[in-house]
Amino acid sequence: MRATVKDVAKLAGVSPKTVSNVINGVVFVRPETRARVEQALSELDYVPNMSARGLRNGRTGMIALALPDLLRPYSAEIVHLVVELAHERGWGVQIEQTASEPTREFELLSKARAYLVDGLILNPVNLDDSAVLSAGPLPPLVLIGDVDQDLVSQVAIDNAAAARDMTRHLIARGCRRIAAVGTPEIPRGSSGAGVLGGVAGAPGTAASRLRTAGYREALAEAGIPNDPALEIGLDRWRPEGAATVVGKYLADHELPDAFFCFTDTLASGALSALWAAGVAVPGQTLVAGFDNVLESQFMIPPLTTVDFDRRAFVAAALELLEERMADKNTAPRRVIVPHRVIERVSTTR
Repeated sequence: MRATVKDVAKLAGVSPKTVSNVINGVVFVRPETRARVEQALSELDYVPNMSARGLRNGRTGMIALALPDLLRPYSAEIVHLVVELAHERGWGVQIEQTASEPTREFELLSKARAYLVDGLILNPVNLDDSAVLSAGPLPPLVLIGDVDQDLVSQVAIDNAAAARDMTRHLIARGCRRIAAVGTPEIPRGSSGAGVLGGVAGAPGTAASRLRTAGYREALAEAGIPNDPALEIGLDRWRPEGAATVVGKYLADHELPDAFFCFTDTLASGALSALWAAGVAVPGQTLVAGFDNVLESQFMIPPLTTVDFDRRAFVAAALELLEERMADKNTAPRRVIVPHRVIERVSTTR
């Protein structure tokens, strides 16, 4: 049987109120009394009933973080920072993977509405497919990432501007034929019209559409015609996928001046395919990524990438979530975290 506060009080020879004061740590308890209570807690292997506590104070002390793909290095860094910074606020974190499935998002939103968690940080990859639009009244919720919405507070970076800046960087290195890896996959029979407009049914993720838009804008700005053959579509941003599509591209096309990969993970796959094909980087072509994950500086060669302050990104998300938890009627806010291009050997000439 699970030990109760009354069991601990009986063993320690104190009142249940004194046991609660020791557990919660908000009222002074004499050291000798505290020692007896803590000894009793240990002997009985007491575990606080967080559900009951939540009924009394309206909080569980837990938040949830839901990301689409926990395998990605970027996700691991976000999880690490959320857990670390939430701990500083006295919160525990429940980690979930949505796999971009609306049903999983519905389940998490339901948990938050049922007060099983106090709030939720969610990273939908596409607003059209997200439960956020159709889940009814929303619990305390903050979105991170790239979807365009004004329903709830959100933290993001300017993906189009960041992609534009990286493409400009490659153009400044003398590149004109720049392949983009990770653009939206266009369904067969589609002209691709509206792909970047964010309309319902548009292919690709919000991030892929925005980064493709920034890439095209930089080309146009430099007077370089956009060549659809240089847009290498890939909706699942994993290294094995990038290695496969870049390998196929190399077999069928002339080598581009550069590959702009829409994540560092994609860049690692592209570098593998280039190595397998005997193509030297940066000697024969340049490669750039996006996200500045920890591994990017240790790739061969070290990877030029887009960086942003992830600690500031996560801190902003937690601050916005705390605002929503305190008052669900607070007007939604959108925080844009600055970015920069970090140049490394993969784009040095």
